[in-house]
Parts: sequence; C-alpha cells; structure tokens
Amino acid sequence: MAGLKVHNEENCDGVIYFELEGVLDSHNFETVEALFEKHFNNDTYRFIIDLKQLEYVSSAGAGVFIGAVGTCQDNDGNIVLVKPSQEVKEIFELLGVCQIFPVVKNRDQAAECFTRKTS
Repeated sequence: MAGLKVHNEENCDGVIYFELEGVLDSHNFETVEALFEKHFNNDTYRFIIDLKQLEYVSSAGAGVFIGAVGTCQDNDGNIVLVKPSQEVKEIFELLGVCQIFPVVKNRDQAAECFTRKTS
C-alpha cells in the first residue's frame, strides 16, 4: 500500500492547511496526530484538511480527526474537510465522520467556514 504525504501550510488568518495524499492508516496516523499536537501547542485550532488525493483512510486514520476536533472546538476552532475522494467519503460516511465535520468542495468554501464564524 502507498504511504502518506502531507503538505502543511499556515495562512495569515491563523488557519492551518493540510493536504493529505496516499493512505492514512494505523501505520502512519501518528504523523498527522503529531502535526495537530504541534499546532495545538502553538494555540492554533483552525484547520482545513484537503483530502482529494487521499486514496484510503482506516478507522485509526479517521480517529485522528475525531480525536482532534474536540480540542479545536473547545478553543473556538474546527476542522473542515475538503473534497474527500469517493473511497474516503464512503468510509467517513460509514464511520459517521461526515456528521461531525463540515465537508466542502474547495479550499475557498473551507475558508468561508472560518470567516463566517468570526464575522
């Protein structure tokens, strides 16, 4: 199975952008978990996660997002998911993830989720 590639950037509004590519599973979920922790330690709690190039996510991988969202929301932040692939979307629907997170079609819509909240 393919590995996981993570592109990570921060915009001027304090929103962290992750783009995940490949496979997120029990072998590598700790990579994403460590990124969340790093940003939590810097008091950053707003994340946009682009999933269009993520081919597969296991329950352990989805658990990273579920585990992090509580911390985000407790600190007036959130996690917005962008365009999960059909395979990932099916897994998220099975696990109920789509009921927890905003799921949008593109990065601009994701950014609007944060600007609407602060307006």
